[in-house]
Amino acid sequence: MARRSSGSAAAMARRIYLSLYNWGAFYGWAHVLYGTASALLLGSGGHEAVYAAVERPLLFVQTAAVVEILHSILGLVRSPVSATLPQILERMYVTWGILWSFPEAQSHILVTSLILSWSITEVIRYPFFGMREAFGFPPSSLLWLRYNTSLMLYPISMLSEVGLILLAMPSMKL
Repeated sequence: MARRSSGSAAAMARRIYLSLYNWGAFYGWAHVLYGTASALLLGSGGHEAVYAAVERPLLFVQTAAVVEILHSILGLVRSPVSATLPQILERMYVTWGILWSFPEAQSHILVTSLILSWSITEVIRYPFFGMREAFGFPPSSLLWLRYNTSLMLYPISMLSEVGLILLAMPSMKL
């Protein structure tokens, strides 16, 4: 009996941790999305001001996602390391290796399409997982949004990422 209760205690701790992680990541991405929308709608700089408006929260939330690799390695989530590792490393490369490292790329319109596509995707994805961990299932509307918005937003983010890498290439020193 003690073994079973320690197993369920571990499962409960896992669910609480993952729920808190997902809700924290949602908050971070919501902050990025709000900053982006504010820069576009209320700011005077338009798309050129987006990166400056969200730089710190973007760097933080994108870097915090590194723990998702550990989640996968430790078996806390079902996502295989082979899928999680490249996605996280690619986003880290674009965030730190391109956007942070090359100021000339920071005011390009592709930054806006990238950050909007990333943040909209993540403010849907993280509550999906947060609710699944907290309640055992996400609402059907969130399930629909998660898979249908990604059909539109992943190609936009991929094209934005490639475009920003190409934009920064002339400034790279080999």
